[in-house]
Amino acid sequence: MREVPESHTGWTFLTNHARVLGAIAEDNGTRIRDIAARCRLTERAVGKIIADLEEGGYLTHTRQGRSNEYRIEEGTTLRHPADSGPTVADLLALMAQDDNGHSGTPADAQEAQAHRDSAPITTPAPPAGN
Repeated sequence: MREVPESHTGWTFLTNHARVLGAIAEDNGTRIRDIAARCRLTERAVGKIIADLEEGGYLTHTRQGRSNEYRIEEGTTLRHPADSGPTVADLLALMAQDDNGHSGTPADAQEAQAHRDSAPITTPAPPAGN
């Protein structure tokens, strides 16, 4: 039997539901075991969170052979009344910013990196009089 991931004490900004949704957004064919490892949760907890997300209309899945393929309903709004307005897509874009060097989407991050890689390296001119 595998060990339970180390728990975190104290509070965090993101819920486990947001973390699981973020993991699925990165790979819609990911296994519960892999989500659990990434989010530092048990497989049972991840299964419950996925069921919650499906029940809430944020996520659906279809069987693909022996695995699942998940589909995130990106147009759904966030659940808490104080968060009304932003959508799941907005949340995922924000999470992707952090994962990809603070750009808007994974594609934006790749474009920004390509631009940085092709930009000439310049050095400032020395101060006058030296």
